[in-house]
Amino acid sequence: MILTPIALPDLPAALARFDAGLCHAPMAQTVFRRIADTLTAVTDDSLALSQDPSHHAEAVALAESFGMGIIDASPTTGFTWDGHALRVRMEPSVIIHDVAHLQVCAPERRTVPDFGLGAGPETGLRAEADAAMTVFGVAREMEEALTSLLGILWEVELGQPALCAFLEQNWLEGGASPVNLAHFLKILGHLHDHGLVDGDGRPTRALRETPDHVFLGPFTRPI
Repeated sequence: MILTPIALPDLPAALARFDAGLCHAPMAQTVFRRIADTLTAVTDDSLALSQDPSHHAEAVALAESFGMGIIDASPTTGFTWDGHALRVRMEPSVIIHDVAHLQVCAPERRTVPDFGLGAGPETGLRAEADAAMTVFGVAREMEEALTSLLGILWEVELGQPALCAFLEQNWLEGGASPVNLAHFLKILGHLHDHGLVDGDGRPTRALRETPDHVFLGPFTRPI
């Protein structure tokens, strides 16, 4: 949920400031510009996540292309991801976000409800999902950030209004502050380091291969 909404008339200036802050990082600036350019695909002045049926169909197709089973039901009726199938009566952006979760999570957690991260916002079986949680604290926050940006980049590739998710997931909450820009660079750098985006910053179809006890190491090193 977005913490500080940005009015549509104020958005171009905010995007320009963030863009200028990335002038020393050409690949990251190009990635950001792809996200910002999806403003042209936004049809809702409130900048809400897309509800477009064609976007939903594309998101489901992406999930299926990764071998995820599909359940035509709301996550409130069970788990969002039950370890084998995804409940898809939710916004296209959220479906794509869960595809990114599949890519980012440790191999040993791909078949765990809600990827072993605890209940998601839409999950109905909250106690059961939380009981299966094995990633906590900073590690969980980092995995969520990696998943968030990777999902947004998939939305870009699909021609969907990725900027809405970028805002909704609070990537502009800190504006163009050095800390916020560094966070964007750090997360994009980790995605690249682990082969989840290519040299142009576009999402790959790679799945993370490293287990948690190996993967957590880079979270503590500078980019």
